[in-house]
Amino acid sequence: MCPLLPAAAPRAPLLALRLLRRGLAAAMSTGGPLKSVDYEVFGRVQGVCFRMYTEGEAKKIGVVGWVKNTNKGTVTGQVQGPEEKVNSMKSWLSKVGSPSSRIDRTDFSNEKTISKLEYSNFSIRY
Repeated sequence: MCPLLPAAAPRAPLLALRLLRRGLAAAMSTGGPLKSVDYEVFGRVQGVCFRMYTEGEAKKIGVVGWVKNTNKGTVTGQVQGPEEKVNSMKSWLSKVGSPSSRIDRTDFSNEKTISKLEYSNFSIRY
């Protein structure tokens, strides 16, 4: 262990994960349903850091799931979380994206209410 780091430093990621889970649990306890939705984004969305910005926005909003490039030039993934946060992410995926992207259309499918989250974070898949 590096002597310059406090002893608690290795536990910092675990603490962040616990706080994220608490935040999601608090959102669930307010009576809001959990939602899950699949998405596919069409346009200029590869080679423009779209996945990286999607991951950052998802973490900022407080949803979980994943994102990846497809071999047909689109970006696909899944978002889960409290309904209002999933709706915010859907809006971002439809209208904002990364600074250099151009979103022509975003398709959402398999939207459903879920009883618990299937993921513990939001990640980029390869």
